[in-house]
Amino acid sequence: MEDVKVRTATPEDEEGIMHLARLVNKENGVFKMNEDKVRNMVRPSLFQKGGICGVIGEPDHIQGLVLLRVSEYWYSDAMFLEEMCVYVHPDYRAAKGGRARKLVEFAKKVSEELELPLMIGILSNSRTDAKTRLYERQFGAPAGAFFLYGIKTGTVPEQEILN
Repeated sequence: MEDVKVRTATPEDEEGIMHLARLVNKENGVFKMNEDKVRNMVRPSLFQKGGICGVIGEPDHIQGLVLLRVSEYWYSDAMFLEEMCVYVHPDYRAAKGGRARKLVEFAKKVSEELELPLMIGILSNSRTDAKTRLYERQFGAPAGAFFLYGIKTGTVPEQEILN
């Protein structure tokens, strides 16, 4: 079995992460992706300033990522770890090694090391049941659900993704 390892992303990983971000948006996006906003969200995590990004693979060939940021809820000053994205490149979803599970385990480890609660979820209309089972195995019963009205994930028009 392939030994899949999650490592902490560095600035050298930015372009590989952006490649995956475009794939995430194409596959699961609800709105057109603003690359500047994505870069501004990702960059601090590459320096571990208010966040962290775990990746699988080399900078020029990232197979999966988990993007986490330290955040506050709208009604409190209490800090928590907010998952922004967990994504495995389609070419590696059926591969041995459990990449999605390892990325989620990385998020749990960071939560424990920082002693911050982790808020992680699934916003997808694709393979939601399988993703939910993975998360339930890692975290236990869910604490709610997301609902979309008037839009579905993965429906961003192709010309909006490429522009």
